[in-house]
Amino acid sequence: MVNIRINGTPYTVEDGMTIMEAAYEAGVDIPHLCYLKDVNEIGACRLCCVEVEGENKLIPACDNVVTEDMSIITNSPRVRQASRTNLELIMSRHDGTCTTCVRSGNCQLQNLCIDFSLDVDLYEKHYAPEKKLQWKRDFPLIRDNNKCVKCMRCVQICDKVQSMKIWDTLGTGSHTRVGVFDGRSIHHTDCTLCGQCITHCPVGALRARDDTDRVIEAISDPDIVTVFQIAPAIRTAWGEPFGLIPRHATVNRLCGCLKQMGADYVFDTSFTADLTIMEEANEFLVRLEKGDLEKYPMFTSCCPGWIRFIKKQFPELVPQLSTSKSPQQMFGAVMKSYFAEKIGVDPSKIFTVSIMPCVAKKGECDMDSMKSAMGANDVDVVLTTREVTRLLKKEHIPAARVADQPFDQLMAEYSGAGVIFGTTGGVMEAALRTAYFKFMGENPPADLFEEVNGFSPREKYPWVEKEFELKGQKLRIAVVNTLGHARAVCEAILREEVKYDFVEVMACPGGCSGGGGQPINTEDEERAFSRGIYLHELDKEMELRFSHENREVAKLYEDYLGHPLSERAEELLHVEHSLEFNY
Repeated sequence: MVNIRINGTPYTVEDGMTIMEAAYEAGVDIPHLCYLKDVNEIGACRLCCVEVEGENKLIPACDNVVTEDMSIITNSPRVRQASRTNLELIMSRHDGTCTTCVRSGNCQLQNLCIDFSLDVDLYEKHYAPEKKLQWKRDFPLIRDNNKCVKCMRCVQICDKVQSMKIWDTLGTGSHTRVGVFDGRSIHHTDCTLCGQCITHCPVGALRARDDTDRVIEAISDPDIVTVFQIAPAIRTAWGEPFGLIPRHATVNRLCGCLKQMGADYVFDTSFTADLTIMEEANEFLVRLEKGDLEKYPMFTSCCPGWIRFIKKQFPELVPQLSTSKSPQQMFGAVMKSYFAEKIGVDPSKIFTVSIMPCVAKKGECDMDSMKSAMGANDVDVVLTTREVTRLLKKEHIPAARVADQPFDQLMAEYSGAGVIFGTTGGVMEAALRTAYFKFMGENPPADLFEEVNGFSPREKYPWVEKEFELKGQKLRIAVVNTLGHARAVCEAILREEVKYDFVEVMACPGGCSGGGGQPINTEDEERAFSRGIYLHELDKEMELRFSHENREVAKLYEDYLGHPLSERAEELLHVEHSLEFNY
């Protein structure tokens, strides 16, 4: 432990802490913009500079470690003036038209300007030349360099956490800017659309393409039947911008909001998560029995960021992907076939909208392999959690006052196994519950496999690995989240350092709960894992916890699909993976 003083008050803090961390522990706020714990501690913005007794110059708090008897001043006139001056200089290169910015009201730079009463631009604005701003606006991820503050967060999160190195600094001196590595077009990179650069950007320099107007147009068309699906992870976060805790921001309240807005039908994607388990668990058992997993494991295929990653980075492992479509795409396929038939509507008149915690889902629905036999998208539009928040505000829906409303019939039932799809390890846990039933002829204790979730301690590798024995058959599984860790597990598999039968991969920290389309908070608080824990709590409270006991999924098979892996199921719910991706 180390004894220090902050603004004259003595504190004892852990050895090795930065001044920033020590101040936070002491309840003292130090302004900052670029700092991101364990990811970006480079002192680039200089807003966190403090006085330290014995030092002539101000020093950044984010990358200097406390020492014994250090005396720190965070609120002197000198510190305040330096922070204000640095803030003014940052604003001289920032497009401050906040009213038209997607991050207005949720921007760290805007908050700092308010805190410092910065209401006048003292310096002439210097924007990037027009040729450096060109960006294809139909791409799911959009960059605006006139809003970039060169904090380097996007560079570091993409490099250190996702291992993709899409972003880099370009130019030198006053011409330095952040852009696509080597000055390439974003379309010519291996960008997975994970969206982590967006959620970690402190301003509006990075955002997802906004598709809310397309949804409003569809709802307004009397000849179109609008069908919404709400992903499991949405229930953990959609209420955050409205100040609602998850217990109040229920998925059924969101259903009520969408109905009030004019949606014709609303369902929970947890239903098709159960359907995915029926197909994927059976596919796994067939592959296992045939000996197809002797060399390499089967990989989950519900995360489009991971799918793009493996196709570009490890093409030799692509044949090991499950052919089961993601729950989003299964939903779209079922809506425009089975459901259309049931309600007597031509599939071309159905407009499907997915509410997802993910930016990559916008690309997934446009892939050629995810279209119907007629060439139409099974899922027409994907809205991120942030977009559905904007949509409700745009339509003046008072979310906090809307009552819960049940989902529509035919596909209203879902299990706890479907709900935990929204967090790391959830797909694996759900699949193992059903695989156990297939092996043993009876249900396991519902929590038998909870140790495979992404919160388990990692003893040897930066991923969770477990071994189970079912009726004499050993199953070796692994669960991993973030693309940096996915790269590590793929390399270990190819080097034959590890041997698994089944591997779940999620591109984002904590899985979908930490997806690139989730709400952004300005406190730099990582909420993915607390959101995931909430999904597990909901699972434990549910009466139905096994995908294979979902009666409406069983009815779908009885009336339309026949059985898992049937010819019709293969046609609608499966895909042959190639190396193509057209987004």
